[in-house]
Amino acid sequence: MFKNYFKTALRSLRNNSTYSFINITGLAVSLAVSILLLLWVKDELSYDRFNVNAERLYKLAPKFDDQNIWNNTPAPTAVYAKNEVPEVEDACRIIDNWNVFIFEYKGKKFSEWHNGFVDASFFNIFTYPLIKGNPQKPFADAQSIVLSATTAKIFFGDEDPMGKVLVGDDKKNYRVSGVMKDMPANSTIHYNIIFNFQQLVQDYDAANIKSLNTNWDQYNFDTYVLLKPNASPALAAKKMGIVHRRNYNIEANKNLTYLFNPISKIHLYWIDGKGQGIMVVRIFFIIAVIVLMIACINYVNLITARAMKRGREISLRKIVGAGKPELFMQFISEALLTFLISLILATGIIYLLMPLYNNISEKNIVFKPWSTDVLSVYGITMLATVLLAGIYPAITLSSFKPLDAMKGKLSGIGSKGNFRKVLVVVQFSFSIILIASTIIIGNQLKFIREKNLGYDKQNVFGFWMRDINSHYNAVVEELMKQPGILGVTESGTNIISSGSGSSDIDWDGKRADQNSFTIIQMPIERNFLQVMGMQLIQGKGFTGSSADTANFILNETAIKVTGIQEPVIGKRLSFQGINGVIAGVVKDFHFQDMHQQIPPLLMQYDKKWRGRMYIRTTAKDASRAIAAVESLWKKYNADYTFEYQFLDSQFDELYKKDKNLGQLFNCFAIITILISCLGLFGLVTFTAESKVKEIGVRKVLGAGLPQIITLLSKDFLILVLIAAAIAIPVAWYGLSNFLQGYAYRTNLSWWVFGLSGVITLVIAMLTVSFKCVQAALANPIIALKNE
Repeated sequence: MFKNYFKTALRSLRNNSTYSFINITGLAVSLAVSILLLLWVKDELSYDRFNVNAERLYKLAPKFDDQNIWNNTPAPTAVYAKNEVPEVEDACRIIDNWNVFIFEYKGKKFSEWHNGFVDASFFNIFTYPLIKGNPQKPFADAQSIVLSATTAKIFFGDEDPMGKVLVGDDKKNYRVSGVMKDMPANSTIHYNIIFNFQQLVQDYDAANIKSLNTNWDQYNFDTYVLLKPNASPALAAKKMGIVHRRNYNIEANKNLTYLFNPISKIHLYWIDGKGQGIMVVRIFFIIAVIVLMIACINYVNLITARAMKRGREISLRKIVGAGKPELFMQFISEALLTFLISLILATGIIYLLMPLYNNISEKNIVFKPWSTDVLSVYGITMLATVLLAGIYPAITLSSFKPLDAMKGKLSGIGSKGNFRKVLVVVQFSFSIILIASTIIIGNQLKFIREKNLGYDKQNVFGFWMRDINSHYNAVVEELMKQPGILGVTESGTNIISSGSGSSDIDWDGKRADQNSFTIIQMPIERNFLQVMGMQLIQGKGFTGSSADTANFILNETAIKVTGIQEPVIGKRLSFQGINGVIAGVVKDFHFQDMHQQIPPLLMQYDKKWRGRMYIRTTAKDASRAIAAVESLWKKYNADYTFEYQFLDSQFDELYKKDKNLGQLFNCFAIITILISCLGLFGLVTFTAESKVKEIGVRKVLGAGLPQIITLLSKDFLILVLIAAAIAIPVAWYGLSNFLQGYAYRTNLSWWVFGLSGVITLVIAMLTVSFKCVQAALANPIIALKNE
């Protein structure tokens, strides 16, 4: 019996090849797009959830006020949290290790940049299993290291890495005491070599008067805590704030508290709790659902659009003895067969697109058709197809009265078509929202690329100096002789992403009730502002005298936050024990990404804290300048590869994720709109077929082509207006929330939503124009000959 149903269904699909092609293609593409989107959503939501203790893991953030929340903590935070906060079971500090990235073994050199210092508790708190070594005691001594499995294979081949000694480019020996599984891609922590934090403590204590474990003023470390079962994170955070203030009771810390951020939220939420990341995830999930809905909507529209022809077929079946159950099963069989063919095609599309998809999204998603998640999507889609796209037409069409249907009079699915119009309004609404979103996202990315940063990033490349630092003046003198080099300077931090700061600041005129704040510090060379094209709006800055070491340059935001009154220049200011004066005010410039406001900045001249050299050249002389710098690099850093980056490339890298998300959104939006056009085609087909006799009568009475096209298409203008009334407020609300994730953002203009409506109308009219013209040109005699 079922075999006959499917044979009949296959014959029906073959006899109506155009409709079958539209149905199958639309559903297959919809399935493929939805699964790709849902795989991305699943990956984003899975970050750090592989940790066995994920529900009890928190990252600490010091909070000075609502606008001043730091992502990093002082080193003592973890020590005191474990010892003095009863709710804390264990704690761990983490910081990148940029001091060592070249390692030597048996005369061979290897480079590895993904390195970090961690406390020994790291492997107890997090779930990064050790293949070799003891997780309870991962480090034998301060110089011990743990390698990832891949890194160990690269360094030692088939040799057992345990106990092997690597010589770092800092001339120290590092003994391998453990090998861990490669950290998963959905981890916010990514290291291939892990160093013992105790080495950092020892090196710091040997070079400074103050111990690292008692230095509460250096906010450079990520601190994670594992709370005891059922412990209150809010209570633990309150106690941590009290501990911090008690051990470092300065004016700047009088309002200091702590935030305990769940590790499962770190990837998708900002440190202040703003959830732009989760909002994007929700948007992509909604698009996935919309695409599946549109696929089912299209199926219903196309099936019911063909009701006139199917009505006669069904009537004949009833006349020869077919009952409702048989007709019902026939339509369900057609829906299932359509879905199965679409499913096979969708699976092939996913396999074909997955490499490109991973490249754009910068992920390594593996598509497994037999996985629970994919099978769930297939199952839900099949259920929706059967329920919405199978049962509805089956019940309606199998209920026809045979004689009426033979005359073309269809009850139940009648001429009004209100249900189909509602579905198409939904499609129009989605189209307007997606088009508006595409325009706004594109405008925001363009706004970021073209915004004045406060400095000139064109034709400037930078690199970390290493041993050039000891010969800085000689190197600068030599480089300035090169014809393609316009300027040379340096900074202790990367101008694209400076984040090191301190709250140890005091100044003349500070009020007793003034809120504390933390200020970013940027050590620079005397000519840094000039070479980078920054604007000094007050003072002379650094003049080249010995007094420069006690002079400070503040940005405009710092002046506003401190409330320093005119005259600013010459006012006393102390910072981290250095008593000096304000020698200049620089116009605000962006030294962090634009998701956040420009924070207060203090620039100081400090020869001891040099790091990154910047070279300004011209477009035509860039290669010559790079060659000149590389020549000097080999002279002073012969053991290291010369690696540099242009500032504009670094800037683009900051927003690469935003750009990739924009590209993905645009692709899926276009696909969704194209799939929606199939629904419009279904409705106009239904309209044309239901009015075929009316069109014939009108043509006999003298109606021309324009009048017939107007008759068939006028309803679409009303549908677009209804859809616009629904979609524009929704789009405005959603896009406003999206842009809140950027401290610097483009404006929401009315023309964007007006243009979205116009584009949707144009797409609709282009979609229906072919069928309208075809119906208008049809021979009226054929339409009227049965009357």
